[in-house]
Amino acid sequence: MTDRMGLDADALDGLCANWPGATRSIKWEVDLVWSVAGKMFAVLCTLGPERGRLSFKVEPERFLELTDQPGYVPAPYMARAFWVSVPEPQNFREADLAGFVRQSYDLVRAALPKKTQAALDAG
Repeated sequence: MTDRMGLDADALDGLCANWPGATRSIKWEVDLVWSVAGKMFAVLCTLGPERGRLSFKVEPERFLELTDQPGYVPAPYMARAFWVSVPEPQNFREADLAGFVRQSYDLVRAALPKKTQAALDAG
């Protein structure tokens, strides 16, 4: 990662593409979604008024801490599952956002059945 600001679709793809079991798809016609074993861990809006908005899962204890800070908001429809959105990721360092995405991947992966996790490690 560089000291660039934000995390666009290309940077997100480059970040997630080699993680075990990570898959890329487009959902709801406008969102670039990265998942592991069918469970989402990062969503980037690619079109429309929310374009650029990045969302990811965080630990429950970090949710209130982050959403109390400027630039972080509860993710629409996903806040109950401790997802945070960054409506203007260009205001944040790429490395910081990449760290949140990796933590999200790790959280989602850790919640998978042990057999599924083992298959990801083997694959």
